Parts: sequence; structure tokens; C-alpha cells
Amino acid sequence: MYDRILVPTDGSPSMQSVVDHALDLASVHDAELHGLYVIDTGSFATLPVETTWEGVTELLEEEGEAAVAEFEEMVGDRSVETAVRDGNPSREIVAYTEERGCDSIVMGTHGRGGIDRLLLGSVAERVVRASPVPVVTVPVSEPDRQVEPVES
Repeated sequence: MYDRILVPTDGSPSMQSVVDHALDLASVHDAELHGLYVIDTGSFATLPVETTWEGVTELLEEEGEAAVAEFEEMVGDRSVETAVRDGNPSREIVAYTEERGCDSIVMGTHGRGGIDRLLLGSVAERVVRASPVPVVTVPVSEPDRQVEPVES
């Protein structure tokens, strides 16, 4: 059913649960795994003019390479294809999916709600809305943040 599974990553340790889920899905379907890190260049548009763009670009690319290296480490001995791209994260995730023929996306979601989601937006939500293929979202928790249980 699935031949190529895309796992967008931010390189954080909280991605392990997402990677584990993708590995399980890939094992069941004997699918290839793809790891993608997107440098969100739009979020750096407000940097002061005196900031050297070359230095910032180099730093962001290093961060992306470290994130996909961390993804490869989490995957273990399984062969994966990785990429680092620049642009709007949700658009680049969907574009990569279409270009590489991925037939599923497994990605983390921080589970923000209310004003946080309204102000910060949700890459996962935008991917779910725009993706031509099924998207599996895996809840991840941030190390310094406690997730409050929802009261019924």
C-alpha cells in the first residue's frame, strides 16, 4: 500500500516517537523512508539589515544537515533518503511528497491549541489540508512542557 514514506523532521529528540511510528509503518509495507528538513527562510525576513545573510544561511544549512543526520541516527541501519530544502515548511513538505512520489507522510504535531495555534499556526494542519496523500500525525511533547490532560 505504501512504497515511500516521508518524515519531515526538526531534528529534535522528541522526533523519536515519530520516527518509531514511521519505522513500524515502513516495516509493515516494506517501504522506503525519506527524511526532510525545511529551513523556514520566511521566519528570518525580519533580521536586521546589518546581519550577513551568508552567515545566517550557512548556519541554517548546518542546522538542517544536523537534523537529517539525527533522523538517520534514529532510523538505525535502515537505508533512507534525506534532503534539506529552503522555503515555507508546509509547501515544501507537500512539494517533496509530489516530486518524490511519496504515498504517505508521518509527522509530529505539538498539539498546540487555542491562541498558540492561532498565533503560531500549525505546519501539520496545513500539510494535512494540502497533502494529496494520507498524513499520519504523531503527538510529540516538548521536554520542558507538561501536557495537561483534557477534562471531560
